Amino acid sequence: MTIAVSPQALPALVLNADYRPLSYYPLSLWSWQDAIKAVFLDRVNIIAEYEQSVCSPSFSMKLPSVVSLKTYVQPTRNPAFTRFNVFLRDKFECQYCGNHDDLTFDHVIPRAHGGETTWENVVAACSPCNLRKGSKLPKQAGMFPHQKPYQPTVQDLHNNGRLFPPNYLHESWMDYLYWDTELQP
Repeated sequence: MTIAVSPQALPALVLNADYRPLSYYPLSLWSWQDAIKAVFLDRVNIIAEYEQSVCSPSFSMKLPSVVSLKTYVQPTRNPAFTRFNVFLRDKFECQYCGNHDDLTFDHVIPRAHGGETTWENVVAACSPCNLRKGSKLPKQAGMFPHQKPYQPTVQDLHNNGRLFPPNYLHESWMDYLYWDTELQP
């Protein structure tokens, strides 16, 4: 699964004040219009620029390709429990068969058996597996998730998000996207 990014749109990569992306998935991008507005409102520093410029009768500036916020935004400690974040935790893969299509989520312990809608009881599942399992317990259905469901950290979701880069990554972004990974000799 990838997020479609048009290189013709000239988006700006948005970094926090510590020069880390605000998010990896979806990648924190602003339109060139939003990036320029933030520059004029003195909310960001321009780190890198495109060759393209915007002009007015009395002013010209290159479009920002990477900006950093001037004020640090504290990342959330616990990610929100959302369908998307469950899919991201499970790498957009059915936890029963490995399929990537037609995903929904499944209660490992069905609600009919007292299961709750929590990180520790919900996994990504394709519709056929979800229907096959129904309201049976894993042992009754003979279906066990590949990984035990757990509450991910923001770092877990960032790491998984890196596995699904957008279809387009501008060269000026590369030094900021994976700067905390080990360098190759």
